[in-house]
Amino acid sequence: MRGSRNARISVVCLVAFLATATLVVARDKTTPDEWLHKMSSAVQTLDYAGTVIRSQNGEAQPLKVVHKIIDGVVNERIVIQEGNGMEIIRVGDEVHCILPDKKSVLVEHWDNASTLFATLPGSGIDPGAQYDVLILERGQRIAGRSAVKIAIRPNDALRFEHHYWLDEKTGFPLRTELIDRNGQIIDQLKFADIRLDSNINAQALAPSMSLANFSWYTNPGNQHHEEIETDWVSDSLPAGFKMKSARQEILSGSGQPVTHIVYDDGLAKVSVFISEMLADAIGRSAHRGASSSFSTEVEGFQITAVGEVPVETVQLIASSMHRR
Repeated sequence: MRGSRNARISVVCLVAFLATATLVVARDKTTPDEWLHKMSSAVQTLDYAGTVIRSQNGEAQPLKVVHKIIDGVVNERIVIQEGNGMEIIRVGDEVHCILPDKKSVLVEHWDNASTLFATLPGSGIDPGAQYDVLILERGQRIAGRSAVKIAIRPNDALRFEHHYWLDEKTGFPLRTELIDRNGQIIDQLKFADIRLDSNINAQALAPSMSLANFSWYTNPGNQHHEEIETDWVSDSLPAGFKMKSARQEILSGSGQPVTHIVYDDGLAKVSVFISEMLADAIGRSAHRGASSSFSTEVEGFQITAVGEVPVETVQLIASSMHRR
């Protein structure tokens, strides 16, 4: 008697759950493109704190992150939980990389780029042309929150596929993956726990140690640059790629000037560095995790292309660079 009653209760619960799930799906008319806009807004406006697991090259690295927007400026603190315990303190585009074991601080400028979410799509992505945007799954739980899974799939072999698990309430990316052409995950970022819109105080954004006796170093390559007009162009850019910026920089370690051109299709980015001949590794490619690079010689200059794209893409762009 008790068994049959419990069975009836289970059936009722299952029916109620399925009805609720169907109602939620029916009510949610949000399109894939709208989810992408919601994600972009969430990353730019929400405060959050939590634990992130970053996986690359078969290795997982736990990070503690605190992120808060103060007067329109990004304030952030990231602590690597293993190894040397490096801390990254960011205020706007100025970043302090604190190395406790070396008692040193490296100051860099990151052009207000996202520390964690460097590969999120921008407004320039063209769904249906270079990429298709799809909703793959709803209701999976990430860090204790219900998420919707979005895929951005390229229409050629010159880009990677992107997966995002977005918080259903806010659109915040709780998990991101970069997928190669063989379906392998080459880069993953996943929150193990997270507090969104938490009441973060200033102390949580400060270094955990005194820096009074630390040595400070500034990377001149990140600090000294200027926008320029360049006569360097590529005749074989993959469809959708356009020049986003061109500037003159000082190459870190050598003090030599370098022309830095950034090409962008709204999601994938490729940086091209043009300098005097500095290395012997010409005509060689390298691939580590999501990052690929290729160097070649053009008109007596060293051309190096780097980006989170397949090796064939950086090779194509670097080899096609020339002066107008």
